[in-house]
Amino acid sequence: MIAVGIIVVLVVAIVNGHTDQPVVSPPTQSGSPTVLAPVDSTVGGSTTDGIQCGASESVLFHIHAHLAVYVNGQARIVPEGIGITPPRQETQSGSGPFVTSGTCFYWLHSHTADGIIHIESPVQRTFTLGDYFDIWGQPLSASQVGPATGTLIAYVNGTRYNGDPRAIALTAHALVQLDVGQDVAPQPFAFPAGL
Repeated sequence: MIAVGIIVVLVVAIVNGHTDQPVVSPPTQSGSPTVLAPVDSTVGGSTTDGIQCGASESVLFHIHAHLAVYVNGQARIVPEGIGITPPRQETQSGSGPFVTSGTCFYWLHSHTADGIIHIESPVQRTFTLGDYFDIWGQPLSASQVGPATGTLIAYVNGTRYNGDPRAIALTAHALVQLDVGQDVAPQPFAFPAGL
C-alpha cells in the first residue's frame, strides 16, 4: 500500500513537471503519520512576537525553511494552514491540500502539510522556530513540542543543536528536525524547484 502511494506521488510529480523526488515521511505503526497538533490553535490575527498578520503575503523578505518532527521515532505531520487565519480556502494539489487564502497571513505560515515554512515579510529580520510555534499556538521547549513531551533532540541542517529550540533561526533552506523521546538520524529533504 505504501509503495503504491509512493508511485502515485512520483507519477503526479512527473506529470506536474516536477523533477525533484518527493520526500515521503516514514509511516507510523498504524500505516500513516498523524498530525502533531491541529491548526485550530493558530493565534487569531493579533501581532505575535512582533509578527503581524496582513491581508496578503508580503515578499520583500522571502525565504523558506523546513520543519520535521518525530515523536518516539514516528513522523508527525506539521499541518497546512499554520499562520493563516480562518476561514481558510484550500485547493487540492498533486501532493494534498494547499491553503490559498484566509482572513490574514502571518509573516511565517504554511500552505501545505509537508513541513515547509514560508517566511514572507515586509521586514528583513531573523525569525525563529519559537516565533513559528507561538503563531501556531503550540508550546516549544527542551521537553515539549506541541502536545508531545519528553527529551528533545534537535538537528539543524543535519548537525545536532544544543541550545534552546525556540532560538533556532529559520534561515533560507534551513532543515530543522525535532525528535521527542527517541533520536532519529537527520532525514533529508529536497525543496521543490522555485522555493
